[in-house]
Amino acid sequence: MYGGDEVSAIVIDVGSYSCKAGYAGDDTPKSVFPSVVGSIEQSGDTDEAKPEKEADSASDPKNGSKPMDVDKAKTKRKYFVGQELEFRRDHMELISPVKDGTVTDWDVVDNIWNYAFRRRLLINPEEHPMLIAEPSTNSGQQREKAAELMFEKYKVPALFLAKNAVLTSFASGRATSLVVDSGGGSTVVSAVHDGYVLQKSVATSPIGGEFLTDCMMKSLESKGVIIRPRYSFKKKEVSPGDYKVVDLDFPNTTDSYRLYCMRAIASDIKEAVSRVPDTPFDEVAYANVPTTSYELPDGQIIEVGADRFKIPDILFNPYLSQTIPGVDGFGDSTSIRGLPRMVLDSVNRCDVDIRKELLSSILLSGGSSSILQLKERLEKEVMEESPQNARVKVLASGNAIERRFSVWIGGSILASLGSFQQMWFSKAEYEEHGVSYIQRKCP
Repeated sequence: MYGGDEVSAIVIDVGSYSCKAGYAGDDTPKSVFPSVVGSIEQSGDTDEAKPEKEADSASDPKNGSKPMDVDKAKTKRKYFVGQELEFRRDHMELISPVKDGTVTDWDVVDNIWNYAFRRRLLINPEEHPMLIAEPSTNSGQQREKAAELMFEKYKVPALFLAKNAVLTSFASGRATSLVVDSGGGSTVVSAVHDGYVLQKSVATSPIGGEFLTDCMMKSLESKGVIIRPRYSFKKKEVSPGDYKVVDLDFPNTTDSYRLYCMRAIASDIKEAVSRVPDTPFDEVAYANVPTTSYELPDGQIIEVGADRFKIPDILFNPYLSQTIPGVDGFGDSTSIRGLPRMVLDSVNRCDVDIRKELLSSILLSGGSSSILQLKERLEKEVMEESPQNARVKVLASGNAIERRFSVWIGGSILASLGSFQQMWFSKAEYEEHGVSYIQRKCP
């Protein structure tokens, strides 16, 4: 039990697309930045290779993580987090530490946490209890690793790990609901009952915002549209009001950084012009749909037609993506389901007694601008497949900020409740019972 409530708890949510961090009790996170990190390998035998900034110090094996292997010991990585990614650097590779909701590189997550605490929130983590949002599919090993890093390196006084779906449910004022979380890297459907995730109900799909962005980019490229990253050109005024685009050559730019910059533009196109169709997409029916114009950073004006309906409909019919040239096929095609099927499968895995309650409280979470149209379509299709006496209600906040940060907001509410203070996993308990005790304190 942790009794210190004189300082605000910190709530941090590292997703596959962005990291959100701030103080418990606040309405929105104080800091939001990309959860991808730039990395430049440097030889370990030169003084210049030593990181200059505190945010880079987490590559030291003394940080409470497992000892690095021989290859990593020979080569040090210098990291660039947050605003540092806005500047192109030679040989800088971009690394995403989260794949399909699982942390694949703890060294990178460590740097993200360090940057959030020291550079953005400007706090000493030893003085603040931490609430960390985690995916509903998180394994026990991943939870213990997070706890070990927090207590051993950051020496936090107390810690709590809370499932994303539970926090989204709390943010809407519900203890029981079916949470549909369409994030950057994946879509996850989870049933929450009395504040706990029913693990047997969790359904996942690799189709998230980034996959749809890739589909948009590949589709535009197949039509001859060239997306130039912002760093690759400059505009030169040849006469008053008339500009010429001059290409710049940076041969040492990595493919991963170039793709990151192109995706940022394609994502903006997707958010600006896309709309979820009211009925399943049909190539013939939408062939003559009016186009919407979009101006690229280099001044090109492109026209987006049927793609603005086709791309969002991939959430409902994943196999539409296979009609787009250049899009990779799914590894295990049998497990890829549309959103309505995922919702129904998740509900059917739960006890019969709570199915009606879940169908009447389907919560949509995500930052997409099309989510309100998605809500209407999802409600209609789930209703068609549900029992006749079931009342289907899909809920989504009308406030885009609340939808985008619903997980973080739920954590902010939870960590600031007086009744929650006895739930913390304290440093004393960690030292007495060991890291595995986190499984009992944070079910």
